[in-house]
Amino acid sequence: MKLTSLSLIGLGLCLSLASCGKTDKAAAPSAAPAGSAFRPIFNGKDLTGWYGLNPHSVVKLEGEKKAEALKKMREEFANDWKVENGELVNDGHGPYATTEEEFGDIEFLIEYKTVAGADSGIYLRGTPQVQIWDKNQVFDPAKPTRKPHLGSGGLFNNTPDTPGRDPLVVADKPFGEWNSFRIRQIGARTWVWLNDKLVVDGNVMENFWDKTKPLPAKGPIMLQTHGGEIRWRNLKVRDIGADEAKEILAEADAKK
Repeated sequence: MKLTSLSLIGLGLCLSLASCGKTDKAAAPSAAPAGSAFRPIFNGKDLTGWYGLNPHSVVKLEGEKKAEALKKMREEFANDWKVENGELVNDGHGPYATTEEEFGDIEFLIEYKTVAGADSGIYLRGTPQVQIWDKNQVFDPAKPTRKPHLGSGGLFNNTPDTPGRDPLVVADKPFGEWNSFRIRQIGARTWVWLNDKLVVDGNVMENFWDKTKPLPAKGPIMLQTHGGEIRWRNLKVRDIGADEAKEILAEADAKK
């Protein structure tokens, strides 16, 4: 992948039962409001509703060259992506799986399983990204901002050392097991739970494409490919309305 994510290793053992309980409570995802509904964005049968796009490869192209490149990635999408046992599977190569639909304020559920040495990520509103690492990789001091050992879920394309770029805890499961993300995005604010542990707490996701501008109001969800097989399943989205968004932001700001 072209990008990376991190987080402090073990913040230390809880010093008391009371402090442990407090940590668990803070990490637990809050329930969706009554009457809200998640809807699938992957049908588990075929690639309907998705197309291939690597935005990094076309960002500097214009006119016919850009149109040709976009057309080629759509045509090649099925070469590296397939559906198997209800799972969306990528071989580690090719354009990113991109939703035809664009999303604004949402809550997003997704599960993934990958292999050693691979990395990947989830682009929100077409913007990188919620990072996925092989947390067993050893930290290389020659690449100080690349810290896979700190685990997945951070906003890797944010400015180094800013809140949210590194996950709060290491929450990745061992290889061979499914990991589950719950991602909530309101405006540019992003919350990420990995395997029910809070790893990003309402931090601003920067606009990677132009950091002088805010995150786009809407955009596609994209699943990145990078170097190894990754499987995705149970992709579901719940739209967040204006009233709920306002309430969530007010509650989050009150805790600061």
